[in-house]
Amino acid sequence: MQNKKDFRSGYVAVIGEPNVGKSTLINNYMGCKLSIVTHKPQTTRKKIMGILTKENYQIIFFDTPGIIEPTYELQKYMVKTAYSVIKEADILLMMVEPFKQPAKIHRDVVKKLAAFNKPILLVINKVDMVEKDKLLPIIASYNTLMKFSEIIPISAKEGTNLERLLSLIVQYLPEGEPLYPEDSITDYNERFLAAEIIREKVFEFYGEEIPYSATVEIEEFKEREKGRDYIKAIIYVERKSQKGIIIGEEGKAIKHVGVIARKDIEDQLGREVFLELHVKVMEKWRKDTHKLKRLGYQ
Repeated sequence: MQNKKDFRSGYVAVIGEPNVGKSTLINNYMGCKLSIVTHKPQTTRKKIMGILTKENYQIIFFDTPGIIEPTYELQKYMVKTAYSVIKEADILLMMVEPFKQPAKIHRDVVKKLAAFNKPILLVINKVDMVEKDKLLPIIASYNTLMKFSEIIPISAKEGTNLERLLSLIVQYLPEGEPLYPEDSITDYNERFLAAEIIREKVFEFYGEEIPYSATVEIEEFKEREKGRDYIKAIIYVERKSQKGIIIGEEGKAIKHVGVIARKDIEDQLGREVFLELHVKVMEKWRKDTHKLKRLGYQ
């Protein structure tokens, strides 16, 4: 990419509670699925980077884990990750829903964000699900918390007002050269993306506590010049009973997960793969800092 006099580039952190639509927004802008999306909260566990490059700007989006009051070590890691991204970002997007007045957690988030003295855009998502007369009091309530750089109502799912939000983000970006090659869309490798897709299918296919007790590790990833790439993945759960549920009667459940995960992985990578799934028990991995580091949560 040639250097341009008026080019803008920078990092944008998307912060908010679980399930407010952070991943949906970034995937919409990127035009592909970088962050896994399910109807269940707390799906995103790590910082996900999406690099959007156009003629006169480059935006590096950070998708972050949802901010909650953590109760065990994995949740502590997730919240710590969300807040650590703020330090790296040039612009902060605080995403909220339009269904209720600001709560304590929103006030706490605003207080922490304000301390960094960076442009803060309040993004009110899912406005397609409320009447306009109910939205205005919500905007007024958030206005009392602090003076946001901008307040933008959107629907990430429906695409409402996304062009307006994008133009505002570009407006607040610092001037500067591209930070990544123009053909880059993320800094994560294919092993990570494959693991995330498998974990997404676990969230989609299993109920109750199973998705929250499960994590995925790619044990082998072999690219082949001839034939399909080979991926061996381990799904870790915390209890033997959970392992049985993941596998299912006569292995039907795990086979189903493998089929739908393989298709999405092939779509993402643009080539055929052979996916081999195994299920193992790692007791209390979510509460053990050593096991979390072993699984890549650092």
